[in-house]
Amino acid sequence: MTVPPTLPPQVPSTATTSRSAGARLTRRGLVGAAGAVAAGVALTPVASARAGSRRSADAHLTDPDPGPGPGTTSRTFPGTRAQAATGEAPVETAFPIGYVGVRWTGTREATGGAIRLTYADGRKGNWKALGEDSCRDSDGGALLIPVDQASGYELRAPYGATDLRSLAVDTTRGPAREVAVPQDSTRVRGVAYLSRAAWGADEKLRFKPDGTENSPQTYHPFQTLTVHHTATSNGDPDPAATVRALYHVHAITNDWGDIGYHFLVDEKGEIYEGRYSGEGATPAHDADGKLVTGFHTGGWNSGNLGIALIGNLVKQGPTPAARDALTNLVRSLVRMHGVDPQAKVTYVSPINGKKREVDEISGHRDWMATECPGEVMYGELAALRKAAASGS
Repeated sequence: MTVPPTLPPQVPSTATTSRSAGARLTRRGLVGAAGAVAAGVALTPVASARAGSRRSADAHLTDPDPGPGPGTTSRTFPGTRAQAATGEAPVETAFPIGYVGVRWTGTREATGGAIRLTYADGRKGNWKALGEDSCRDSDGGALLIPVDQASGYELRAPYGATDLRSLAVDTTRGPAREVAVPQDSTRVRGVAYLSRAAWGADEKLRFKPDGTENSPQTYHPFQTLTVHHTATSNGDPDPAATVRALYHVHAITNDWGDIGYHFLVDEKGEIYEGRYSGEGATPAHDADGKLVTGFHTGGWNSGNLGIALIGNLVKQGPTPAARDALTNLVRSLVRMHGVDPQAKVTYVSPINGKKREVDEISGHRDWMATECPGEVMYGELAALRKAAASGS
């Protein structure tokens, strides 16, 4: 498969860039106005300071145990454990594996690829084909496969694949780590969401060993919105753990330095903040309302906001709760940016000037060859556009 760029292209000097990693900034938390959103009122973001939460993001650079700051409370999350491997040789780990990330080059297809799990008692499972319905292009060519506490695995490379790499990940049983989490609900224009701290993001993953940020934030005016699915399991018992696994694969395995999506939505309708966006009042944006560049549509990322539904939507649609949450989030975002969700637009890359005719709200497959966001979800995009426009 063709693997998209692992780092965003260099941005012209007119783009807004983030401050240095060590800056002490106050991260945002928006308040209230949910009723006004439901009533269709255009809102202005109102920021309430969450002192200390930015400190938690950068504290690993200077302070190993900063503790919660004003407006936050300490919450315990399991640290992520991971073990990388190459090729088809059997892999064993010293921890129970929750997910295996698999990546390769040389072909876009997964045909012929398979995984076989090894369990703690030494039993080996059956060979299982690697999925054909993933969102691999947004994941840098990687699949994220839930494996439910296996102790090891073997891989067969897809036909024509080269440079087969894998990563065993545990996001539920690692050493405890304390995170400063906002005490109050965080909202984007009235729509509640879990901040990065609230789903347990380890901000150290954004930084290189020398303390510099792997992918400093760059910002561009919003142009369009793209819907994805994560192609992970439906009925996910711990979607926050899945978000942490996606974050690790994107940030470390793909070398993007962060999770690729701006927001994620689980089956219960919980919304997760994705790509880190610095001190701006609104998640995924800077203080001037420009969109932070993510990593979800190959070479079409700048000005393109990505929302991923957690699960596999090839043969089934989102749950009612996920559908409602997605609709409310999209409605709030298009109103914030003053765009028509039912319009056709010409996306123009602020990096290289390339153009693409797309719907204002599109699916991942509108940008490149992929099943994403799944056949059923793709068929629901017209209804999503209408609901976002009508307010119902």
